[in-house]
Amino acid sequence: MYKNILLAADGSENAVRSARHALGIRAGQKDSHIDIIYVIDGEKAKSEVIHFGDTAVIEKKRKERLKPIIEMFEEENVSYDIHLKHGEPGPSIVEFANEGNYDCVVIGSRGLNKLQSMVLGSVSHKVAKRVQSPVMIVK
Repeated sequence: MYKNILLAADGSENAVRSARHALGIRAGQKDSHIDIIYVIDGEKAKSEVIHFGDTAVIEKKRKERLKPIIEMFEEENVSYDIHLKHGEPGPSIVEFANEGNYDCVVIGSRGLNKLQSMVLGSVSHKVAKRVQSPVMIVK
């Protein structure tokens, strides 16, 4: 069905569920490819530096968060690349998606309450509004 997919992931349970759906929508196509984008926002980066200090340790910890997804993709023999970006998640994912040639963007919903969604807007909502290709939001 879709050959070139962008998966927004942060290592959360929602991201793992989204990865399963990304595998499903590629419909077993052998030549499909999934790009995984993991955006580190400024506050989280500061907290990691304070907590871990060493940049190599921080990078290792970030990749460990994606380990369940990587294992899933390798078990299914799926071609993938990981892209670590720094910035605000919504706009960073939108920019990356619109610069790429993706058939579909897959992202998990975060479950903000109504007030949080109204005031802040969810990342998945921002992505769905601004990305030029189809977007699948996984609950």
